[in-house]
Amino acid sequence: MTLDLPAETPTGRVVPGTPGAVLEVRGLTVSFPSESGTVTAVRGVSFALSPGEVLGIVGESGSGKSVSSLAVMGLLPSTARISGSIRFQGKELLGLGDREFSELRGEGMSMVFQDPLSALTPVYTVGDQIAEAVRIHRDVGKDEAKRKAVELLELVGIPNAKERSRAFPHEFSGGMRQRVMIAMAIANDPDVIIADEPTTALDVTVQAQILEVLGTAQEATGAAIVMITHDLGVIAGFADRVMVMYAGRPVETGTVDDIFYRPRMPYTLGLLGSLPRLDRAERQPLTPVDGNPPSLVDLPPGCPFAPRCPMRLSVCLELEPDLDPVRSGDTPGPGLHPGHRAACHRHREIEEQGLTATDVFPAQLAGEPPVARRPRESRTAVLDVEGLVRRFPLTRGAVFRRTVGTVHAVDGITFDIREGETLALVGESGCGKTTTINEILTLARPQEGRVAVLGRETTGLDRGGRREIRRDLSVVFQDPMASLDPRLPVADILAEGLKTYGVPREKRAARVRELLRLVGLGPEHASRYPAEFSGGQRQRICIARALALEPKLVVLDEPVSALDVSIRAGVINLLEQLREKLSLSYLFVAHDLSVVRHIANRVAVMYLGRIVEIGDVNKVFETPAHPYTQALLSAIPLPDPRKERERRRVVLEGDLPSPADPPSGCRFRTRCPLFATLAPDKAQRCIDEEPAVASQGPDHGAACHYAEVKTVL
Repeated sequence: MTLDLPAETPTGRVVPGTPGAVLEVRGLTVSFPSESGTVTAVRGVSFALSPGEVLGIVGESGSGKSVSSLAVMGLLPSTARISGSIRFQGKELLGLGDREFSELRGEGMSMVFQDPLSALTPVYTVGDQIAEAVRIHRDVGKDEAKRKAVELLELVGIPNAKERSRAFPHEFSGGMRQRVMIAMAIANDPDVIIADEPTTALDVTVQAQILEVLGTAQEATGAAIVMITHDLGVIAGFADRVMVMYAGRPVETGTVDDIFYRPRMPYTLGLLGSLPRLDRAERQPLTPVDGNPPSLVDLPPGCPFAPRCPMRLSVCLELEPDLDPVRSGDTPGPGLHPGHRAACHRHREIEEQGLTATDVFPAQLAGEPPVARRPRESRTAVLDVEGLVRRFPLTRGAVFRRTVGTVHAVDGITFDIREGETLALVGESGCGKTTTINEILTLARPQEGRVAVLGRETTGLDRGGRREIRRDLSVVFQDPMASLDPRLPVADILAEGLKTYGVPREKRAARVRELLRLVGLGPEHASRYPAEFSGGQRQRICIARALALEPKLVVLDEPVSALDVSIRAGVINLLEQLREKLSLSYLFVAHDLSVVRHIANRVAVMYLGRIVEIGDVNKVFETPAHPYTQALLSAIPLPDPRKERERRRVVLEGDLPSPADPPSGCRFRTRCPLFATLAPDKAQRCIDEEPAVASQGPDHGAACHYAEVKTVL
């Protein structure tokens, strides 16, 4: 990497170090060469971190969050050009050689990466890797280092730590690997821990465990933490201060209460308004931030957010605003911090008028389709699943394969979807959600049970029958880029199904234009290829393709999980508007219960191949009766700092059992907090007898012998 020294602020003034700061970054700028020109990924980032403090850094993909952290850790490639100042405990880090940085990394500062499997060496045991981190910075022998590794694994909650220390990374689940990463990060009692999206790829229950482990690690080491994430709910409950980044620079900073309750930058307002709220029974309109972040090659003058901002003025297109104190927060915050600041020419106007997200980004809440206004019992079922079973043989051997067990992927589930209704399937990874929708979409004879789509049972369907049903049954997948043919223009992608079902050429062209308008795109997009679109636009194309043949039932497999929060809001709004306009029914598969509450009418909670709770979404969320549902809801962070500080979480211990060897009786009992409190005779019933779904009231059922309603939101 190339360094520009001495360290200066963007104004050119050399700034002395801040007393008491364990980490201080001033005027940090990072650029990279590219074929299009110089990419300025970070532009003048400044912050000071107090001992024991948690700073949350949030923003869309490409805002410069991770590049800033990698610059602090000295992990950027040699092509990076860095200027500014990074001081750790008063010592300037820019200009240090690799050997000096290596002595600092792991001892003074450490990092928890987003993907623990990539960050861990696959050919060494986890115990050896942690012990190596200890021995590099401590004068201890092998035996002492191994003992320390076991202690660290115990600290982060790895069961049977001594035995598991001899295991390899691939033998751990994703959550357990992240615990190992945290153990390695705290091995030498660092003063600063940088956590770069440490919970992004994890289930919500595992996310809650990891956040608890990070809190424990901070207590054990007294370290300051930089938490980089796109999940504002995580920030609300974990951070002390927040820095919102856009186009490589901070656009708003302040305490967590400042940012969540008194946002003064339109971009921050948009991010907060785009979040579905798990804790609100009445749905609120989501506020998508239209457009995409700008290219960081040769940024135009003015505010980078101006092209997406409904409040922009002519000055916004000419002059980029400074990060100025806001009127209500211009007194310094605690310790080292300058208080609440926003980079917006109109921040005082936002404060004086009390503008909210819906004031700045007007949004309408879609209603229910006309057919959904009738009583549910009087509407036709578009999907009826009864006692569905899907098991897979577990085999061994390369030449002579033999069956050694059975994977119980789906084990007797029952639900239905009525006209104009959205049913959400939720649960942890491995609970059987994807297998369930695969069984429905294949339209084949189930191993056991019954599946009826649009009134026709799949058992006995011939090729012509399946073709007929598929016209009314479509799917939208999780990854839009993987589900679109990169070699075809959008017009051909949308016309493919129409051509298959014999729609004439002239009608196909008109239908393609109609579909593009329907999902908020223009006719000019028809000739472009998938690679020329953003993630949100690609998902809109996938939705348009799913609607091409005017289906009655659409299966949505995690359709918004890969999108930034601001873009996600636009896709959710679109799905709701289409359901109202076209009277669609949705089977919505998701792990984000906040999205589920916003979009679904009913919800089915799955655990290890079984449905453990089902019913009206508001009843299940407000009065959950199954301990697993209570734990899932408890694990979802709320974008409300006060509520997060007061909540008591139900943190599940351990991982999901193997579906090849499910527990006897109640499958949830091995992790159930209620089971641990039962008398021996009651506990024996959970061990011996599998509970069936029992009514907890109108349109609400739970599969628990001792179901008890609890409020967790």
